[in-house]
Amino acid sequence: MRHILFSLILLGTFFGSFSQSDSLKKKNTQWYYTWGYTRAIYSKSTIHFRNNSGPQDVSNGPIKNYDFTLYDVTTADQADFDKIPDVINITIPQWVFRIGYSFNKKWGIELNYDHTKYVVNDWQRARIKGQINGNYIDGDTILNPYTFLHYEHTDGANFWMMNAVRRFEFFNPSKNFTASYVVKPGAGIVFPRTDVTIFGEHLNNNWIIAGWIVGVETGLRLEFFKHGFFEFVGKAAFADYRKTLVLGKGNGSANHKFFAGQLTATMGLKFDSKK
Repeated sequence: MRHILFSLILLGTFFGSFSQSDSLKKKNTQWYYTWGYTRAIYSKSTIHFRNNSGPQDVSNGPIKNYDFTLYDVTTADQADFDKIPDVINITIPQWVFRIGYSFNKKWGIELNYDHTKYVVNDWQRARIKGQINGNYIDGDTILNPYTFLHYEHTDGANFWMMNAVRRFEFFNPSKNFTASYVVKPGAGIVFPRTDVTIFGEHLNNNWIIAGWIVGVETGLRLEFFKHGFFEFVGKAAFADYRKTLVLGKGNGSANHKFFAGQLTATMGLKFDSKK
């Protein structure tokens, strides 16, 4: 998967810059790796579609020329949690992973990936303003997925973030169990694969770096026995998809932005060491 390879290269480069830091000397350090699943909600979004790949005078021809905006569009996630028991399809649901490194008991850094899915609700009524094949439009329309528009990032919306991690330990009855509150602010890129049907034409596009995201994740971290690791966190984020593909490169683009909220549970492994 190209997006995973990209992130691992980024992670290695970033962590390598800290390899000689004095702050790592003589302190407890820790690597951890977690995997889990998430649910997401999204704010309403204004989506701008544009394509000028066709001729300008196309009033009676195929729809290849448009520049319009849909306002206050509602959306949903697509959990697909029924696929979790099927080991072969464990990456179909809204899965997540984290790779982190703790410099000490308080501070760390983390690569944070969310395979969230973003689906515009079909058949909703939305306001549209702009032009289609030179015909000006300003009013309400129904998002008919067969004759007008279906738009989704379901493989997926793909939030890649590099986060700072601040841990506040509040319960440590023994060396075999620690409970902490974690706060993880960060920023990164969105790397969606956008599936579009517009005016009856369909394409599941390639993955592209489409924009940026900023947010904060916070919640409960449990560390148990030598390697056990569990987190349950909530995330609030703002994502700006500055350019997504419609019918392939050079055949239309769309842009939109929205707020996202998530609840995420992960389990994994930790590996302690001393410098």
